[in-house]
Amino acid sequence: MDDLADMDDFQHQDLAEPYFEHLNGADLYFEVVEPDEGEEVQTLIYLHGGPGYNSLTFRDLVGERLSAYRVIYLDQRGAGRSGPLDDTEQGSDTLDLDTLTADVEAVREFLGLEKLTPLGHGFGALIALEYARRFPTHTDRAVVINPWVHFPDLALTLLEEASARRNTPLDDPKTEVVKRTPEGQHPQVGAARIEAAFALLNARDLLNALHFKDAPSRMRLEFADVEGQLMGGAEVQQALVNQGLWEFEYPPFLSEIRRQVYVIAGTHDATSYPAQVQWVQDLVDADVTLLDAGHYPWLDDEDEFMEALEEALTR
Repeated sequence: MDDLADMDDFQHQDLAEPYFEHLNGADLYFEVVEPDEGEEVQTLIYLHGGPGYNSLTFRDLVGERLSAYRVIYLDQRGAGRSGPLDDTEQGSDTLDLDTLTADVEAVREFLGLEKLTPLGHGFGALIALEYARRFPTHTDRAVVINPWVHFPDLALTLLEEASARRNTPLDDPKTEVVKRTPEGQHPQVGAARIEAAFALLNARDLLNALHFKDAPSRMRLEFADVEGQLMGGAEVQQALVNQGLWEFEYPPFLSEIRRQVYVIAGTHDATSYPAQVQWVQDLVDADVTLLDAGHYPWLDDEDEFMEALEEALTR
């Protein structure tokens, strides 16, 4: 029976059609996995986090559980198997949320699809929400997993954790940054917080401390990443930082979203829960499902995660 189940999973994964297309000024890699049966099906587009990660790991780990849907696995520009960021027509100096959202719309138009359900994780949740805001007629609903929407607040969370782990008093640089910023300029509070946090604890160790429920989940993700051989993403991260990522506050735009938003949040992911989730819940009136999980809830309890996702997709 197990061998037959494995064969079914393999056949479903083999339904994927890979694309490498020049869209919206960038060479974008994406795969379209068709459902096992049916023509009128819901189309999901998976928007990975990072920023600068890839869609391969999610597809490999849980893709076979989404066989009732058409799923587009997009590697965002400059990330994963898509072309280098420097080779895009816009260049790395212009990477921003508008461009990443326009890439999603370009994929939809290329495939000739009427509607998408953006499924965004972490940073990718920001793209999913913005797509729903900008393209409501092409959005069925938005589903976001452990969203990040307020980056100065996220930077403070990282600084608080780093201070606690180094057993040093929290020294938030906000007051000093605001004081020394010339009138008429935006104080770079988020960037200062991140610099202070990473001075106390390196980024990898800090994020691992905040993301994972336990060590086995972290090790499982690391093993999957090594198998996928798509490590990287620093170029995309740096480009977004250069564009002021750590000062970006999306909450003012949340109230403009006119499509239903569903949030799936792991309560062990301190980068998202409770503060970031609360922004989305309050300003979009989002439907929130909490799981006993971390930043990658499918690693901690795949069945529980899939049950929550199925509920969000069909409710």
